[in-house]
Amino acid sequence: MLIHHLKRRQDFLAAAAALVCARRGCVVQARKRDDQDEPRIGFTVTRKLGNAVVRNRIKRRLREAVRVASGLDLRRGHDYVFIGRAATLLRNFNDLTGDIVTATQRLNKGKGDPPRSRGTRRSERGRAEGRKN
Repeated sequence: MLIHHLKRRQDFLAAAAALVCARRGCVVQARKRDDQDEPRIGFTVTRKLGNAVVRNRIKRRLREAVRVASGLDLRRGHDYVFIGRAATLLRNFNDLTGDIVTATQRLNKGKGDPPRSRGTRRSERGRAEGRKN
């Protein structure tokens, strides 16, 4: 099976709005497209994790883990984005490939992690839970 890479920012943003599954070694996002073309994959690492050398090392490790992962089921008509974490660099390679396989299997079943609330301050969370300041 031939796998294409995501290159456009628009495709990465579309995948970010779809199902997400986080594991210790990486985060995987999966989006179902409206076609039956070959699967497309993308890799990204946030700048918060370090300089370009560190980010590229994380991406290379992630790419290799996806390449050699046995049992990895990338479905036709889907986009997958693999997001590196700080633990991607330090995690045992077999555990990292296991994280990738587990996450893609969950996403293929339509099970993602529940959405996280972002941008709320502690004081706002306390009020939302009925506590007073």
